[in-house]
Amino acid sequence: QVQLVESGGGSVQAGGSLRLSCVTSGRTISENTMVWFRQAPGKEREFVGGIGRKSVITDYADSVKGRFAVSRDNAKNTIYLQMNSLTPEDTANYYCAAGTYGCCSTRSGDYDFWGQGTQVIVSS
Repeated sequence: QVQLVESGGGSVQAGGSLRLSCVTSGRTISENTMVWFRQAPGKEREFVGGIGRKSVITDYADSVKGRFAVSRDNAKNTIYLQMNSLTPEDTANYYCAAGTYGCCSTRSGDYDFWGQGTQVIVSS
């Protein structure tokens, strides 16, 4: 059984930064492509960014390129989402997910395991 637990969400003013963490147990993250999705109220879940198994490849949604960065620490079985220059449009629940496809599919159905999410609220 694979479990993913996100943390690091919270409330921040526009222009601020947050770093989300996702700790995985039951399977080492080095075996998976690890990604972040988000879902705002009334909207579909959308791909944010991800990192491939060997950490060589990263991919991001156009809306976050240059502001967000995904990284991984395989020794800690943890991935991170560094979010800078946050805007109110970034307000959402953020989810990490793991899958066996290469980096990075933007389809949520391609990922086998999901965390419970962590909420990010950005105020103007």
